[in-house]
Amino acid sequence: MKSSTLTSTDNYFEDFEPGLLLRHARGKTVTEMDNVLITNMVMNTADGHFNEHAMQQDARGIFAQRVVFGGINLSMVLGLAAQDTAEQCLRELALDKIRLSHPVFHGDTLYAYSEVLERLDADRPDAGIVRFKHYGLNQDDKLCVEAERTVLLKRKSHWAQK
Repeated sequence: MKSSTLTSTDNYFEDFEPGLLLRHARGKTVTEMDNVLITNMVMNTADGHFNEHAMQQDARGIFAQRVVFGGINLSMVLGLAAQDTAEQCLRELALDKIRLSHPVFHGDTLYAYSEVLERLDADRPDAGIVRFKHYGLNQDDKLCVEAERTVLLKRKSHWAQK
């Protein structure tokens, strides 16, 4: 079985028109394990991510409970978007304009949306460049994550099975 038979037929360069808004199929509930494991793995030592007692005791704090590390929230949103925006990716070119605008707590569920901002020719005939804006909303439709991502995607005309 060729790898191209395992991936979608509608996520090549030609399929992404500027202005297209995609709602990705799945959501992900953020667990305590997600937060504590990954926060510690990347050596983030901020009490706000893994010390519940400190958060409850600090009257100056904004939140009275642990907050999920923003890097996890961003990664989950990008992961949720990957099935639709990364299956035909040859190279990740940029990830910028990251904005973490609303806190995520254990038990919150993130949903991802992607908007096609731009589509450009690349310096090779078998691929093109697409710039996406990814959005992560929680279960209450609060915008938690925004980021722009630029990728080099395969062209259907060169890579798809005929």
